[in-house]
Amino acid sequence: MKLDHNNYDDDDDDDDDDVEAHKMCRAIIDRDVGNGDDCNGEDLFSPPLNFAMVDNGIFRSGFPDSANFSFLQTLGLRSIICLCPEPYPEANMEFLKSNGMKLFQFGIEGYKLFSDHVFRSQNFHVFLEPFVNIPQDTIREALKVVLDVRNHPVLIHCKRGKHRTGCLVGCFRKLQRWCLTSVFDEYQRFAAAKARVTDQRFMELFDVSSLKHLPMSFSCSRR
Repeated sequence: MKLDHNNYDDDDDDDDDDVEAHKMCRAIIDRDVGNGDDCNGEDLFSPPLNFAMVDNGIFRSGFPDSANFSFLQTLGLRSIICLCPEPYPEANMEFLKSNGMKLFQFGIEGYKLFSDHVFRSQNFHVFLEPFVNIPQDTIREALKVVLDVRNHPVLIHCKRGKHRTGCLVGCFRKLQRWCLTSVFDEYQRFAAAKARVTDQRFMELFDVSSLKHLPMSFSCSRR
């Protein structure tokens, strides 16, 4: 089998942002589907945008499409968590059904909300920072799915695997007792130039106390 390590979206100016995530995913790709040395080049395995391993049985990525289905099959997924509010594509639903995967959809709007207030002083303009409204209850419910090992292996994804996915993974890291510096560092590796202070503030203020009673049978190390 042959691996395609270059499956990254060319839209907008996000290409450079995905380099770090590209490096992070290579180890798990090579481990799970081989490095292609003994294949004939007949099969092409292409991971989704920003694919990476979060923990044992937990993965993250951008929105997978049909080109990624063969790769996802190698992970033996039981479930997928989608953080986008739009109806799941028919092709993806057929893929889930044919492979016995369950879809958990927690719709979080990805658009930016800009304040109407713009301060102007002659030639000097100050714009308030845009923010995305991330509901804590939605993240909390999604975390319950992540923590339930009956759903593992599980893939978490949004559109590009950066902001909404990054916030969910960041809150998961707080449950693992990671320090905020490490939580933010991981978030920034995926978001890169698109990192949002408001996302990091959300993760900092997110209360994990109501989830600490749930079992965690995977790694729970401090960082």
